[in-house]
Amino acid sequence: MDNGEPRCITFGGLRVDDTIEDAVLGVVGPGAIAAAVAAEQEGDQRRDQVRAALLRDLEAARYTADRAFRQYDATDPANRLVAGELEARWNKALARVAEVESKIAALDAARPIPARDPASLATLATDLETIWSAPTTDARLKKRIVRTLIQEVVADIDPEAAEIILVVHWIGGVHSEIRLPRRRRGQRNGTSADIIAAVRTLALIANDDLIAGILNRNGVVTGNGNRWTRERVTSLRSHHCIPVYKAAPDNIEPWLNLSTAAHLLKIAPKTLRLAAEAGEIAAVHPLPDGPWIFSRAALSSSAARVIAEHARHNPKYPTGSHPDQQNLFSSTT
Repeated sequence: MDNGEPRCITFGGLRVDDTIEDAVLGVVGPGAIAAAVAAEQEGDQRRDQVRAALLRDLEAARYTADRAFRQYDATDPANRLVAGELEARWNKALARVAEVESKIAALDAARPIPARDPASLATLATDLETIWSAPTTDARLKKRIVRTLIQEVVADIDPEAAEIILVVHWIGGVHSEIRLPRRRRGQRNGTSADIIAAVRTLALIANDDLIAGILNRNGVVTGNGNRWTRERVTSLRSHHCIPVYKAAPDNIEPWLNLSTAAHLLKIAPKTLRLAAEAGEIAAVHPLPDGPWIFSRAALSSSAARVIAEHARHNPKYPTGSHPDQQNLFSSTT
């Protein structure tokens, strides 16, 4: 700031740590271990094919060199032109032999150390994930594991996309790029307005424990991607000034769920739900897999009386055949 130079890049480290942790556990997972073993076997097969081809080239080069030597040895020394030409061919053949031999030596030197038994590696991967997630695991052990697998992590910022760019340099020479959304200044991982509205509605008939269960059943997560608990629902209500659910002292609740409302109207819950879905009576359904909520005032309206009267005067036929229905088969009695 004193010299007017650009600022250093800054970003939060928690999400980066979690991402690197997931990447480490991903490369040592059973699936990754199986893929690595398969890739190693495929690489060995390719190296064996290359070595077999080089051995064939070496055999041909040695034959050519031996043939050139026999031609040179059989020539008349007095014929200097022919002897010189045959000697040059012999030297060229010997150089070819040395070249192929050096390629074979380099290929053998580059052969990696064979991996352990694949079954033991798969077991180790499963044990590692369990040990990593255990609360008693020492952080120094995790650091040793990370340093064994990762050479370095290069971080950068993409200001236009508002992303953190992580380039992981693995020990084996493979590089992988990971992009994370970067929190802008003043931005926070808040809960969406739809979830807040749903909690505000559910608090009319349910306590915090029940609300947390309803949210989890619908697959709804917090702003940080966590499951809902009673404490988190309580914190959300307190932050957004949502009153806690309290039962009415006179047992006359202003808001009722589906079964209680149907019992009040003396109709089946399914009949009331179908009427609510058709819009024949006012009701609130904050979540797809959640309760229907009715106000006591709506249940006292003329629309509710019409629904109840219609249900009482139009009962469904009981289970069984209609008395006027003819039998398909004739009687055998």
